[in-house]
Amino acid sequence: MSTLEVLPQEVTNPVEPFLRTERIPHIWCPGCGIGTTVNSFARALLETRMDLDKVVVVSGIGCTGRVAGYVELDSFHTTHGRAIPFATGLKLANPSLTVVVYSGDGDLSAIGGNHLIHAARRNIDIKVICVNNFIYAMTGGQSGPTTPLTATTSTSPYGAYEPSFNLPQLADAAGAVYVARWTAFHVRQMTRSMSEVLKKKGFCFIETLSPCPTLYERRNKLGEGLDTMRHYKEKSKVRNGAPTSEVALGMRDDIIVGKFVDRERPDYSELLHHQMITQLGDKYVEAPACSCG
Repeated sequence: MSTLEVLPQEVTNPVEPFLRTERIPHIWCPGCGIGTTVNSFARALLETRMDLDKVVVVSGIGCTGRVAGYVELDSFHTTHGRAIPFATGLKLANPSLTVVVYSGDGDLSAIGGNHLIHAARRNIDIKVICVNNFIYAMTGGQSGPTTPLTATTSTSPYGAYEPSFNLPQLADAAGAVYVARWTAFHVRQMTRSMSEVLKKKGFCFIETLSPCPTLYERRNKLGEGLDTMRHYKEKSKVRNGAPTSEVALGMRDDIIVGKFVDRERPDYSELLHHQMITQLGDKYVEAPACSCG
């Protein structure tokens, strides 16, 4: 099914056909940016004219993990931290699929961190959209791997003191072929990046910064979601191609956004086939791909 086939003439909102509207209203808090990222994702599907029967969304646990239940696509809401290995299995079983992992910073870089770095190292052909709100929002507002130094959370009432991950640098160093960061304010740029990764082969990683007004902003006296959007607008500096070692995030520092990495290298399947042909020659017979859609 093409994207154009799901757009009846009476539909006024172009995003609506990509959503399971019977599950609306969603669970996300007023001012949360996750819904904004879904809007960009739906528009990227439109722009790229993806065959929706071949697009799969996989998520883990957390606020962002609920995206899998709201999009009108084949989707899987998996266990905590296991979205990437589940997506890897899907892609290896049926290479014709476009597999998108859509989850949060805690799910992907804490319990799922090992899977993140090894999928990037292997260059598994999946697309990872990481919504970063700096906190474990669904489970009570605990500190996470991306919580900035000095930030107040339920587990750091006197301020976080553990250094946080620079996720673009982590993905870059592990081997991702595409790495970008945008905020919920940068909807057009986010849509463009999502369109690019849907068409790019290899492990792609997009970090999207999102307000969490209920827990992160409230505990740190940063205002409402709209105040955070103003902060994103005022503090964001676009530096396409910036070294990822220079894009770490602070509590209220400038936010470096842009497309940092866009390179080519063989993906996992290509590496596997090359090695088997090198070692086995004519004895190597490639297994047929799974015919399941």
